[in-house]
Amino acid sequence: MGIGGQQVTIVVDVANVMGSRPDGWWRDRPGAAVRLHDEIVRLAQSGRAILPDSPAADSPAADSPVTDEAGPEQASEPGFVMVLEGAARAAAARLPAAEPDADGTGPARPGEVRVVQARGSGDDAIVAVVRELPGRRVVVTADRELRARCVAAGAEILGPGWLLGLLRG
Repeated sequence: MGIGGQQVTIVVDVANVMGSRPDGWWRDRPGAAVRLHDEIVRLAQSGRAILPDSPAADSPAADSPVTDEAGPEQASEPGFVMVLEGAARAAAARLPAAEPDADGTGPARPGEVRVVQARGSGDDAIVAVVRELPGRRVVVTADRELRARCVAAGAEILGPGWLLGLLRG
């Protein structure tokens, strides 16, 4: 559970996050998506995915893993939903088998990383996920139009720099 017992899910606009770092992703979009997935899995399992407004972010113990046994004022690990679109959808075949709720509409467990393949527009899929998820939803994107749509659907927004900083961490 997250702050105040509320589940926190971080929804990642994979295309936008990949596009924010010049590492050659354009030569192999599925490969870049697999690399990003692997990095997010490591982050999710590390307990370092602490939101900027979390009380744990300011505590001296912010570098140590946070568990569900923390007090209600301290956030636990969020779940992640990565949304793949376009050519990056091919990455799904190279990732671990999907969980039973593979459409991404159910809550992701703390530390879990789910993958949703957008059937059409990635932005539409992200907004649909935000609308379906319970609890606190945080979308990672720099896309202005998508940001506005997600805020209207009840999500908070963080830019790719926040996530990439944690991945480098």
